Amino acid sequence: MTEIKDLGEFGLIKHLTQDLPSYDNGVIKGIGDDAAILLIDGSSVITTDMLIEGVHFDLIYTPLKHLGYKAVAVNISDICAMNATPLGITVSLGISNRFTVEALEELYDGIKLACKKYKINIIGGDTCSSQKGLVISITAIGKVSKENVVYRNTAQLGDLLCVSGDLGAAYLGLQLLEREKQVYIEDPNMKPNFENKTYLLQRQMRPEARIDIIEKLAEVKIIPTAMIDISDGLSSEIFHLSEQSRIGFKIYEEKLPIHDEAREQAYAFNIDPTLCALSGGEDYELLFTIRQADYNQLMLVHDIHIIGHAVPHSEGNTIITRGGNIHPLKALGWNAFTENTKG
Repeated sequence: MTEIKDLGEFGLIKHLTQDLPSYDNGVIKGIGDDAAILLIDGSSVITTDMLIEGVHFDLIYTPLKHLGYKAVAVNISDICAMNATPLGITVSLGISNRFTVEALEELYDGIKLACKKYKINIIGGDTCSSQKGLVISITAIGKVSKENVVYRNTAQLGDLLCVSGDLGAAYLGLQLLEREKQVYIEDPNMKPNFENKTYLLQRQMRPEARIDIIEKLAEVKIIPTAMIDISDGLSSEIFHLSEQSRIGFKIYEEKLPIHDEAREQAYAFNIDPTLCALSGGEDYELLFTIRQADYNQLMLVHDIHIIGHAVPHSEGNTIITRGGNIHPLKALGWNAFTENTKG
């Protein structure tokens, strides 16, 4: 094992960023100078996200390679939510002295794998010491033409409310990991029991940004009227769209997409699968609205589900149960300042 102090800050940066792949997507100058230079044809889109050990991730059960991949994917998801194309990222790390160079190589292997997946460049970043564990801060840059930008505050009355993929699996994957962590703490000789749980673990530990959905919508010439990615739970994101667009939403429980493995695990944990879908978080799917006139075109796109529609703001946000009852929707998702840990 190689201690970070043996390389120093600049030696560490050089070591971790050597042989980075380069993608021809508008990056003129990346790492190696005082700042990066990008040639952007259209509007630039910038987002940043911070992951803190003990708050957003637990290294007892999170492989560093998976963590590196996830740190990139969650930022690219925000770029997708603006209907934009990602170009590059900066990576900044706060590192405690318990991490070795080899550990950071593993983290960067995941970062590089995500960059390959999304065809983006690492264009800069920073490293510094941390007194309490690992801190990862990634800033992502994307581009989109002015007429194709999608905001949260532009949904219209009568719009159809849509979601990509499925919901709740990431939350249940986290519950599995937390359960096995407690077993390990009580008896370190016990082996974790993750048989037939691959999908749930993948959704929690290595989520994917839905850039494929953005590409498919463009192919069928649909520009959503409003959009947001689902990081804090479906119900919370619906409220974000509702508040900013000044409309309400009526959704239908029977329309919520829940993976079979997630539904089975929810029942095993004695949890309502619908509650997992509404409040679980970290699905990183896209929640968006479209005009009713785009319905036929939307049917050409796989893995998108219509779960409701926009109503007058005065009606609020409601859910229609399978039994036909109407209940007010509650935003019970992740809140960064009221929760102690997310994983």
